Amino acid sequence: MNILLSCAGGDHTITYPILQAVAEKHGPVGLVHVDAHTDTGDTALGEKIYHGTPFRRCVEEGLLDCTRVVQIGIRGSSYSPDPYKYCRDQGFRMVLADDVWFKSLVPLMAEVRQQMGEKPVYISFDIDGLDPSFAPGTGTPEIAGLTPSQALEIIRGCAGLNVVGCDLVEVAPIYDLSGNTALTAANLLFEMLCTLPGVESV
Repeated sequence: MNILLSCAGGDHTITYPILQAVAEKHGPVGLVHVDAHTDTGDTALGEKIYHGTPFRRCVEEGLLDCTRVVQIGIRGSSYSPDPYKYCRDQGFRMVLADDVWFKSLVPLMAEVRQQMGEKPVYISFDIDGLDPSFAPGTGTPEIAGLTPSQALEIIRGCAGLNVVGCDLVEVAPIYDLSGNTALTAANLLFEMLCTLPGVESV
């Protein structure tokens, strides 16, 4: 029986050791990454492991099949005049938030399914990929993000892929007294599992 490793974070640092374990079993995996940020920084305050660096560390260790990495919802401020150069150099497909404003992501996900093929795929969903009007309870909100319906289109668009794990990270309920961020996150993680009939969650 296939086993889906599902995890709720926590900041995005947790994805790095998870992908170490996943790659140990499956080899380099494809990645569907929903986020406001690429999380491919090198260091912060002299540290190489923090929530803005996990995917650079994963590339360095050969944990990702870079030809099958898609980052969706990317936007916001940066510390570089060309903040996406590293991702482009690795061959990542980048879907900026402003490229999908007011659009259905069903056509995009049809392309993603073709790109991922039958090989193992990991889904990593940072709640700040959503616009903060829908999910304010996160540490690094960025305006002009995805809508919950677009998030569902992404997750449901992964149905049928060879998904070997997923996570949903960066929820900080203390920043959202309404509880809507936690509710949205729980539903998105539930959707990740529900699109995978017959898969055991551990």
